[in-house]
Amino acid sequence: MQLNFKEIFTAFMVLFAVIDIVGNIPIVIDLRKKVGHIQSEKAAFIAGIIMTLFLFLGKSILNLIGIDVNSFAVAGAFILFFIALEMILGITLYKQEETNPVTASVFPLAFPLIAGPGSLTTLLSLRAEFRVENIIFAIILNVVVIYMVLKTSSKIERFLGVNGINIIRKVFGVVLLAIAVKLFAHNIKILFH
Repeated sequence: MQLNFKEIFTAFMVLFAVIDIVGNIPIVIDLRKKVGHIQSEKAAFIAGIIMTLFLFLGKSILNLIGIDVNSFAVAGAFILFFIALEMILGITLYKQEETNPVTASVFPLAFPLIAGPGSLTTLLSLRAEFRVENIIFAIILNVVVIYMVLKTSSKIERFLGVNGINIIRKVFGVVLLAIAVKLFAHNIKILFH
């Protein structure tokens, strides 16, 4: 095992930016209002497991079902696009399912919000550049940060207030929209060349 702190830090920052748990605080708060309690430990742990499994099996799974990484990334871009529209416009585009705290911690929180197409695609990209153990370390660090943010989201909400949350929701909605467009444009270009 060869740990490289520069690789760990870079992989951590890239994943942190894509997962955008701080930008997802408004979504977490909305989810908590709808279902009551969110199991922070469960959500963070399951997201970490999904990301780690995808790091090792992602490309094989996609190849097995005949999907290339770029098509997966384009699909992820559409999901991010619609989540961003919901954040910016304050509307609900997808059908609200009956959710309880147990299922809400897994879906939509752990997947696709935290360990979604964007972060899973990013993991495949990182694997091409960095050693696996450094990426795993970066995933663990992100899971710790995710857990801390989920656990303290109500305190963050009280600190920011309703207007602060709304401002963050709109700002990060635009950022998420930009990430979706970039992900779409980059991967659609590769698909058609």
